Amino acid sequence: MGRINPSVVATAVLCALMSVWGQPASADDAQDARQLVEKARLTFESFSADTTLGDNLRNLVNKARGVLIYPQVLRGAFIIGVSGGSGVLVVRDLGSGKWGGPAFYTIGEVSFGLQAGGDASEVVLVALTDRGVSALLSTSGKLGANASIALGPVGVGLTGATANLSADIVSYSRNKGLYAGLSLEGAVVAVREALNTGYYGKEVTPTQILIQREVSNPQAEGLIGAIVKVAGGS
Repeated sequence: MGRINPSVVATAVLCALMSVWGQPASADDAQDARQLVEKARLTFESFSADTTLGDNLRNLVNKARGVLIYPQVLRGAFIIGVSGGSGVLVVRDLGSGKWGGPAFYTIGEVSFGLQAGGDASEVVLVALTDRGVSALLSTSGKLGANASIALGPVGVGLTGATANLSADIVSYSRNKGLYAGLSLEGAVVAVREALNTGYYGKEVTPTQILIQREVSNPQAEGLIGAIVKVAGGS
């Protein structure tokens, strides 16, 4: 019996996860999408108000092109570690300064090694460049390959550190109320088509939602308002 290739197993597991997340829309998808938007609002407000971050996150969001919020990223491991969750992306139009969205996404990552346990994290990704936004708009993009990603600085007194960040995307993560450097290098971000369809009542792409602004949902006003409050614009 031949040896099992860890990378092949990891890829197969991740593909299986993405396949499940990419299932056609169901009757519950509209409700699931609304709940996810509300959870994302609460997560973003909690992150932006937390003094542990100092002004780091707020300064970055002020000049951001987009913000992707994952209220819960679950990670479990026994030999093969798998992490994943669903989130929402909002994007700012450079011309008008107005924020649009959200569009719905997953995130998934598989690792292989001697590990055991599991936990849940909240994650906020701040896209600072057009390249970062373009990578997120694609059907499926790998962080670090399609766009460079860096861990956001944490702690009072580190405000100036944000000026030196040259990455396309900066990530912040929180586990059990504490901020930690959860590396998302190599994680795959993919579109949740079923939630987009459920939320807007028809099939739409992230580009149609976020760039062309062909659809909108009044229920998103709370989330957009929370981001506008931190970032400015309208």
